[in-house]
Amino acid sequence: MTAFDRTIKIAPSILASDFANFGAEIEAVEAQGCDWIHVDVMDGHFVPNITFGPETCKAIRPHIKTVMDVHLMIAPVDPYIDAFAAAGADIITAHVEAGPHIHRTLQAIRATGAKAGLALNPGTPASAAAPLLDLVDLICVMTVNPGFGGQKFIHSQIETVKTLRSMIGDRPIHIEIDGGVDPTTAPLVAAVGADVLVAGSAVFKGGSVKNPEPYGQNISAIRAAAS
Repeated sequence: MTAFDRTIKIAPSILASDFANFGAEIEAVEAQGCDWIHVDVMDGHFVPNITFGPETCKAIRPHIKTVMDVHLMIAPVDPYIDAFAAAGADIITAHVEAGPHIHRTLQAIRATGAKAGLALNPGTPASAAAPLLDLVDLICVMTVNPGFGGQKFIHSQIETVKTLRSMIGDRPIHIEIDGGVDPTTAPLVAAVGADVLVAGSAVFKGGSVKNPEPYGQNISAIRAAAS
């Protein structure tokens, strides 16, 4: 990964891409100017949906030239950390709500050499992150309830982002927004301190592997709105 900075980064979620074409979709959005690739891992237990696991991550890793940002919406988390690290994840994010020992989970992620992310559901206050700030490289604020793409942005989370930004101070911790990000919501979260914007349908709509230009237009529109 590159050195830390707070410039806006667009992280398309492959949950919204063509599942039969992951490698080509990733190469297309990277060529069209995205910064990271966001991989939503769901287990049908912690969230009401099932997506993919370490083997999928391993298969797509060679196609990712930027950052592989793996968001684990699973419980328990700890038994799977090594597998996702071995699959090539640059960042592994676990939910504070996923188990009783999040401190240990974050330590275990960092022990693999990956960056450690902490995700907060909409019902979880910013204060839940306070004891963990020296163990995290990223805080992911869920602006929808996790489980499905295409949901409406929860505006009360803007206050959560604002609180986190002041708690973080000058620590090198990214604030990532996941859920309902588009050119109308991106400036709201960027204004209060978010720098990584996960976008699914808002990036992939209107384009395809054979017609990738709309991906670039969508990425540019979100970036311009946030900047």
